[in-house]
Amino acid sequence: MTDTARIHDLAQEFVKFSVEAGVLRFGDFTTKAGRQSPYFFNTGLFDDGAKLMKLGEFYARRLIASGLEFDMLFGPAYKGITLAAAVAIGLAKEGKSVPYAYNRKEAKDHGEGGTLVGAPVRGKVLIIDDVITDGASKREAADMIRAAGATPVGVAITMDRQERAKDDPANRRSGVQYVEQELGLQVVSIATLADLMAFLDTTGDAALAANKPRVAAYRERYGI
Repeated sequence: MTDTARIHDLAQEFVKFSVEAGVLRFGDFTTKAGRQSPYFFNTGLFDDGAKLMKLGEFYARRLIASGLEFDMLFGPAYKGITLAAAVAIGLAKEGKSVPYAYNRKEAKDHGEGGTLVGAPVRGKVLIIDDVITDGASKREAADMIRAAGATPVGVAITMDRQERAKDDPANRRSGVQYVEQELGLQVVSIATLADLMAFLDTTGDAALAANKPRVAAYRERYGI
């Protein structure tokens, strides 16, 4: 099996798992950008040990398949904290144990102090988060990493929605494209909107397949 086929199969497995876990849902939702979306991916619903363990394993398998080189993980507060821990465990299960760190929203003025917690931030650092909307929070994370004397090399996320960050005819880039082109960071996603469409194409569940026209219409209107 080729690397491309392996990554495709992993993405399909992840989409199926996310639907079964109730994390990926279909209906009527309002996105952060104010758009009416026919689907919603809520990473916060990986809300028990079994789901979180499986999520970390998916991240780990996708990162290993990507070939991206990194020395440690960084989880931006707040969702990134839990995700980075899960990914560190997932990587250790794959034989790649790496340190991780995260930040506080407010500096601590007692104890160890500062805003960074965990392993010393050094070397090539991979940012772990759930999604990329406009890329602003990833810029903040990259700035924190550089301020600590380390080098941000990439961002790992669950789902790339493959849609424009802004409703601006002059700027049709997605948040992922912004991070790659402007911040110079490689983005690795476990799955994409294209993978979701492929899943809806092949699922044997008629109720799930019925969502495809609305998802396709959304992609046609906002997709990159």
